[in-house]
Amino acid sequence: MMLGELIEKESIDVSEIIAADQNHIEELKDKLSGAQRLGNEFKSKADITFNTKFGPKTVNTTVWSVTEKYIQLKNGIHIPLTSLIDIDF
Repeated sequence: MMLGELIEKESIDVSEIIAADQNHIEELKDKLSGAQRLGNEFKSKADITFNTKFGPKTVNTTVWSVTEKYIQLKNGIHIPLTSLIDIDF
């Protein structure tokens, strides 16, 4: 189920990303690990839904790494964990 408008990774404007209405970090920890493993070991993509000033956006991309505060995508794009709404793969 698509929660947000599907956009291309290249069109992510990090200045428009805001925190989600609810903090989903704890419930998404396993999915974050799974998405990173999919990206690194299998070169597979995940659907990442995050909050922006213009509502939820979803991007289908490879997760390179997960840090304490960010999810890192290709081309140096960092999405704050606090903005995440859902991850699906």
